[in-house]
Amino acid sequence: MKKIRFCVLSAVLLVSVFSSAQVDKILGRWVTIDDKENIPVSVVNIYRGSDGLYYGRIEELLVEGYENMVCDKCEGNLKGKPVVGMVIIRGMGFSDGKLTGGSVLDPDNGKTYYGKIWYDDKTGKLILRGSIDKRGFLGRNQEWVRQ
Repeated sequence: MKKIRFCVLSAVLLVSVFSSAQVDKILGRWVTIDDKENIPVSVVNIYRGSDGLYYGRIEELLVEGYENMVCDKCEGNLKGKPVVGMVIIRGMGFSDGKLTGGSVLDPDNGKTYYGKIWYDDKTGKLILRGSIDKRGFLGRNQEWVRQ
């Protein structure tokens, strides 16, 4: 009986350590890369909020001439707000090595998408999948590099 408890406790600890290591790979500052022109666009900081969910805030715009860009195409309380400082990743939970269940705002067009974010161990890049459907079939990927 003690061996079974020990094995179960060990497995739980290993899973929690592995999960923590995976989410740590995702957190931090990332340079977003335009998937059409392959140029650095912004710096986004991904962090864990006090509610236990994950968020991403634009900290810097890297394209010359866009440093003071406002979100003209956004709706509601974000319309006309500066893009720098804007939270574009909202309310994601961590599960199976990915951030999922939240939303991603594209300040260029003001649209909000379903999002998934994961770290690719092979390339060392962060993959963000934005889609118009919850399952992620209708969307596209962006690769981000650690700053």
